[in-house]
Amino acid sequence: MEAPKQASRPGVLSLNIKEKAALYASYMPFVTGGGIFIPTSKPYRLGDEVFMLLSLLDDPAKIAVSGHVVWVTPQGAHNNHQQGIGVRFSSNEAGAQARNKIEALLGGYLQSSRTTHTM
Repeated sequence: MEAPKQASRPGVLSLNIKEKAALYASYMPFVTGGGIFIPTSKPYRLGDEVFMLLSLLDDPAKIAVSGHVVWVTPQGAHNNHQQGIGVRFSSNEAGAQARNKIEALLGGYLQSSRTTHTM
């Protein structure tokens, strides 16, 4: 008799971004509700649920937010993009707070044409 499959538990990822340019390169404003690119070599699939602890710039408070993988950059990707995943913030209050906090920190940077980890 085969053992029943256990429900997969969401992964926990920690991201510490200390510079505004790095935050700009990681943020994904084109994703509905906002999202962020997280460098990782762990295997993830589209739709996987993850839990994130984000430390942004000089703010000592960590942002705890969940989301789902909407982007995967594999090892050896075209144009030497960094390996990792893009995570769409959940459509709850924590997701909205994360998006609002990042967009407030970035301000005018959001209009930049500089390249990012995803586009």
